[in-house]
Amino acid sequence: MHAAEPGSPASAPRTPGPAADAPGPAPPRAPAPETPAPETPAAGRPGGRRALAWGALGAILAGALALRLWGLWQGLPYAYNADENAHFVPRAIGMFGHDLNPNYFANPPAFTYVLHFIFAVWFGGRAGVSHEFALYPGDVFAVARVAAALLGVAALWLLYLCGARLFGRAVGLLAAALEGVAFLPVFYSHLALNDVPTLAPLTLSLVGSAGILRRGRTIDYLIAGVGLGLGCATKYTAGIVLVPLVAAGAIRYLDEAGRGRGGPGRWGVGAPVGLVLAGVAAVGAFVVADPYALLDFHAFHAGLVHQSTVSSESQGKLGAPRESGIAYYLWSFTWGLGWIPAIAAAGGAVSVWWRDRRAALLLVPAPLLFLAFMGLQSRYYGRWLMPIFPIACLLAALFTLQGAGALARGARRLGAGGSLTRALGAGLAVAGAAALLAQGVIYSVHSDVVLARADTRNLMRAWMVAHVPANSRVVVEPVVPDAWVQDLGHPLPGTSSGDRWIKYSSLRGVIAPDGALAPEHSYVVSIEDYERTLAPALIDWYERGGYCWVLSGSTQSGRAFADPRAVPRAIAYYRELRRRATVAHAISPLTPGSGSVPFGFDWTFDYYPLSYARPGPEMVLYRLHGGLCG
Repeated sequence: MHAAEPGSPASAPRTPGPAADAPGPAPPRAPAPETPAPETPAAGRPGGRRALAWGALGAILAGALALRLWGLWQGLPYAYNADENAHFVPRAIGMFGHDLNPNYFANPPAFTYVLHFIFAVWFGGRAGVSHEFALYPGDVFAVARVAAALLGVAALWLLYLCGARLFGRAVGLLAAALEGVAFLPVFYSHLALNDVPTLAPLTLSLVGSAGILRRGRTIDYLIAGVGLGLGCATKYTAGIVLVPLVAAGAIRYLDEAGRGRGGPGRWGVGAPVGLVLAGVAAVGAFVVADPYALLDFHAFHAGLVHQSTVSSESQGKLGAPRESGIAYYLWSFTWGLGWIPAIAAAGGAVSVWWRDRRAALLLVPAPLLFLAFMGLQSRYYGRWLMPIFPIACLLAALFTLQGAGALARGARRLGAGGSLTRALGAGLAVAGAAALLAQGVIYSVHSDVVLARADTRNLMRAWMVAHVPANSRVVVEPVVPDAWVQDLGHPLPGTSSGDRWIKYSSLRGVIAPDGALAPEHSYVVSIEDYERTLAPALIDWYERGGYCWVLSGSTQSGRAFADPRAVPRAIAYYRELRRRATVAHAISPLTPGSGSVPFGFDWTFDYYPLSYARPGPEMVLYRLHGGLCG
């Protein structure tokens, strides 16, 4: 049975008193298009409980913020995430040296602009931020991470509004709590990347689409459009919220046509005009947040082509998963959101399709289309799934509370009294919510504990400062940024660069196709192809050049051992390195005796397994003894 539309005669409030039950035709009643959506049976009617709901929301937001700020300084002053180190923060700072053209569109620049203006205020403009980044880069990255975390918390508030508008406050609260503790949104709130900030405008668009479905005001179309435009200007895949926007507009249009009305009434416009307004608002918001998409269209188009090529290219990325992308994303749901939430979201999709087809058309097609599109790409990572997390959280919360309400009603049919039924319903709702949140709470808290501890790369550097003489020649795999060999803010006296150690250029290949050393044909490689530049002949090259210390990290070597047939020379290189060198020092991020974590582009970098004790890869420092190293 479909739920009645708010504002239809079926959903208008019943007049209390005896006259309401008197026989005879009911008096005509004017439609009330602004009536909010009815609460789910499990949620109960809030009535005067608004203050209680807002109090619960405040507690959810405070807890979510605590989870996102705990461990925020992980790795600093060095930004070990390659994307964080290369994209938004340095480009926001670079804008102080020229105009606001990001000169980079593989990722849209809205979050870069947010950081640029925050840096201008927080550090006092170009001179202040340049000085801070040169001497204390960790402070700059910390400010950017706080901005990402706050935007993630703002997304939770908007998710509550969306859930309350569609299904009632209880669903909104539970959906916000679920996203607040889910592992992937919590973990990536600790990094200055655009994944979590995108959730705020994306969810804003969902709020507007929910308003179109339930009320159809002009402001709802504008909110949905602005959220869509800002979301796409933050991360291109946020464009998936266009699907709910169009669905809501189409439903509203059919409803208006069926009633013979040209619009929803006061403060509203007809659906065709509303959709046009939403489109104009989306384009306007996108251009405001990404003005050089028009002013430098050639670079913008080139960035889009590059991003599309990278995500759809064949799996040449060493160590990348080989299974179906759809299967990989379905697996990612089980840990990024949680097993019970993932199952509940699927149940919610079926339930809402059965009970409220209109809301189902708003919520169900978008995740399915997103999974199909992203799963057909050739590269996939768990965090790329996050644009559909808000919808998944809404569906999971709805199913949980509906299930609790259905069980309570079943008890009443079996003869339980009204007070017992209400107590049972409340207890079942609390138990269902606890089950829904448990996995996220456990793994997010564990992740924060891990992130609050020293990174293996920081510990290794501290050991090397104490035991490896300054100006020593070292080979460092690209598991750390170039600045890692510097004493930040305190350049080493007596050296041309100020670096503590003389670092071998590890991203310069000198191996010929036959595996022999050919330095006269050297070439620059990307971090993705580093393992393809390795061969046993390199060790002789190190020893002849006096590069006696070789630092290896499992985030690089693990790629080779995950796909040894693709890089047999790299496997031979690591075996030869172990044979000809002594292990000077080694640090593992795992709890002793906990086993190992197979290499993968998710768990190796986001420390999801409970076996992690601290962040970072396994680090091994070798000491060579041949040639000049004897």
